[in-house]
Amino acid sequence: MTNKKQKTGENQVEQLKRLTTVVADTGDIDAIRKFKPQDATTNPSLIFKAATMPAYASLVDAAVNNGKGDLSTTMDELAVNFGAEITKIVPGYVSTEVDARLSFDTEATIAKARSIIASYKAKGIDKSRILIKIAATWEGIKAAEVLEKEMITCNLTLVFSMVQAIACAEAGCTLISPFVGRIMDWHKKEDGVDGYEAKDDPGVQSVSAIFKYYKKFGYDTIVMGASFRNIGEVLELAGCDRLTISPALLEELSTSTEEVIQMLDADTCKDEDIEKIALDENTFRWMMNEDPMATQKLAEGIRNFAKDIVSLEEIISAKIAN
Repeated sequence: MTNKKQKTGENQVEQLKRLTTVVADTGDIDAIRKFKPQDATTNPSLIFKAATMPAYASLVDAAVNNGKGDLSTTMDELAVNFGAEITKIVPGYVSTEVDARLSFDTEATIAKARSIIASYKAKGIDKSRILIKIAATWEGIKAAEVLEKEMITCNLTLVFSMVQAIACAEAGCTLISPFVGRIMDWHKKEDGVDGYEAKDDPGVQSVSAIFKYYKKFGYDTIVMGASFRNIGEVLELAGCDRLTISPALLEELSTSTEEVIQMLDADTCKDEDIEKIALDENTFRWMMNEDPMATQKLAEGIRNFAKDIVSLEEIISAKIAN
């Protein structure tokens, strides 16, 4: 493809916005306000970090009051309180994550998603503004398939492999979040290297391959690159449907006016030489089994999100007791 160059003079965030939808990967409402992204994503780790900041104590206190002594209700209220504030700033989607401990329970994930949407509705926020964030296990993908038929849009997260991406697309998921930096982390350790040139970064290559597969075969599911370790990874994916970027990297991009070049272009993907994969549950599980990086990073991601949920629950439980 011929890479399309953007005019210089603008900072790199503004240039990126011409090529891709820029999303803020944070629970810090002030940071979202500063960078004016289209969408925002949160996760249990980000909510935990934001909930311990004095600036957001009122959101925590409101969740405790509305939870009426029930920890599960209070935790949902807290996530929705942050999401509701973020909807006042961003014009597009806000992602709110289902409890990671439900990642292998389809029915419980569906029930939790419906409960979260009901909480948003009680605050006057339509479900069309919300993406329910679910780990891309087979069980999570099947839950999303049900929810999408109810017009509850889903963001399938912790995507580390093509097979997860294909399963999500065939389930009709609205959006997926392939984790660029975490893929790179695994390969750095495996290869015994300090890093990669952006074009050779395994995480970048994974997201590029998913993007091209989707566009080649006409899937509508949005590809949103996530978990970036450096701006080189971000810039190498310019042209991807969406990129969710931390405030620190948005800040770095905002201080540079170097030219941003379009690296991915949906219009050129139809000519890619890609074989379509026929997928069922057995194929999904076998392909995951054969991919140690995806298997390890998916499990690790679920464990870490669950750990941060428990840490946040301990803080909230103390507030409920008081």
